[in-house]
Amino acid sequence: MARARFVALAALLTSFLSLAAGQLRPPLPAADGLPVELFNLQGIASRLRTDRDATAKVSTDFGQMVSAAPEAVFHPRSPADIAALVRFSAASSPAPFPVAPRGQGHSWRGQSLAPGGVVVDMRSMGRLGGGAAPRINVSAAGAAPYVDAGGEQLWADVLRAALRHGLAPRAWTDYLRLTVGGTLSNAGIGGQAFRHGPQIANVDELDVVTSRDKNSDLFFGALGGLGQFGVITRARILLEPAPKRVRWVRLAYSDVVAFTKDQEFLISDRAREIGFDYVEGQVQLNRSFAEGPKSTPFFSEANLNRLAKLASRTGSAAIYYIEGAMYYNEDTATSVDQKMEALLDQLSFEPGFVFTKDVTYVHFLDRVREEEKVLRSAGVWEVPHPWLNLFVPRSRILDFDTSVFKGLLRDANPAGIILMYPMNKDKWDNRMTAMTPTDDEDVFYAVSLLWSALSVDEVMRLERENEAVLDLCDKAGIKCKQYLPHHTSQEGWQRHFGDKWGKIAELKAKYDPQAILSPGQKIFPSRGEAVGIATA
Repeated sequence: MARARFVALAALLTSFLSLAAGQLRPPLPAADGLPVELFNLQGIASRLRTDRDATAKVSTDFGQMVSAAPEAVFHPRSPADIAALVRFSAASSPAPFPVAPRGQGHSWRGQSLAPGGVVVDMRSMGRLGGGAAPRINVSAAGAAPYVDAGGEQLWADVLRAALRHGLAPRAWTDYLRLTVGGTLSNAGIGGQAFRHGPQIANVDELDVVTSRDKNSDLFFGALGGLGQFGVITRARILLEPAPKRVRWVRLAYSDVVAFTKDQEFLISDRAREIGFDYVEGQVQLNRSFAEGPKSTPFFSEANLNRLAKLASRTGSAAIYYIEGAMYYNEDTATSVDQKMEALLDQLSFEPGFVFTKDVTYVHFLDRVREEEKVLRSAGVWEVPHPWLNLFVPRSRILDFDTSVFKGLLRDANPAGIILMYPMNKDKWDNRMTAMTPTDDEDVFYAVSLLWSALSVDEVMRLERENEAVLDLCDKAGIKCKQYLPHHTSQEGWQRHFGDKWGKIAELKAKYDPQAILSPGQKIFPSRGEAVGIATA
């Protein structure tokens, strides 16, 4: 049973007025939309910034699909500072102002935005305090090692701290430059989820700053809760022994039936002992081969030529890749070779289309960092990202493939990648807020259309295509759920949460009754003056 320790405001506010006022810069004039008393509050005022340079940087997020300017940016030194700010907003008259925590701002539809309110720069808790050590503490003793990490800490830094003890968290997202609080407020999925569940299933304790007293139901509500019930300021994350190296493979398929059958075998109990430690998959639409070969971090130009010829020869609308990884240490290299050979003998990929790398464990986990550097240098990292992430029931994944990849998107060639891989539903805890397909099937697929838009016209086109995908699923009765969800009305959010909506609304009324926290997604109507969010 997971245990929760919550930082309620009542416990924190006894001492916040005596906090020393650390100076970021001289206090600035009060912003028009915030109470003037906020800028006279000891321990808060000196860490508020209202200048345009500060607010502009947090007026959109990684998705760049919505924008909403805050009145101020707050740089806390501790969770007590955040508690003081939230408490002040809750007591403000005539209406509270929005408060939204922001780690890396890697949300894509406004979770980290605070229109007309205050954005909390969570990362400042790792930067302020005169060079104090990061809030990462590893406990390596005992049978269940763990790490206590501040919600503002990057997963890359959590990994480095744990590796000093020969340990590592069990579940990862594909990108490590995200904060602990950020991924836990959504779910945190990746190729290890079939074994260990999402990141939220690997947390034993939380500290959550909210606007009401503590209660154990907040633990499950905050995990995957999209920032609606509190600000995650600490998480106790379960650890396991860390391997040294990774045998990393990609297997090419032209037949989606063989592809999905092999993926489902790889995440099954039958393959657990002899199989991969990480399983994901990608879909490459044939149109993307038409522009000619381009080397990638995994495939050489020559290999891309071979894949293009495979697509042409088989007449498939797409090429599918299983991406798998086996973890090992130097003294088990021989056995991993034998395991890999035995496993590949059981799979039905295209003969001769096995692509292998051998890398360090850290290199594997941080692999997207290299791609980020390439995209940044080309000026295509900080562009709009009209993503669509879906969880699709296993029984409908072939229908989805036929209707979307071989139908709706057959002639599409947007910039980006398509992920498609299965997860075991029993690794998810239904008490948490994160949603999975509501059917009784034991496996569902994550399908992610991770597009990058290089022009305004592309944004509009990709948005239309995303809507077309959702409409198609709705009309075909494919009961998918959005991951990193986006809905334009409360009715849409009610459909998203389904039978959980009553509990979600109850938690909101209990822990954030004035709808102060993370209003950018418009899950709940603001109790104060309405502030619009402009579409980028």
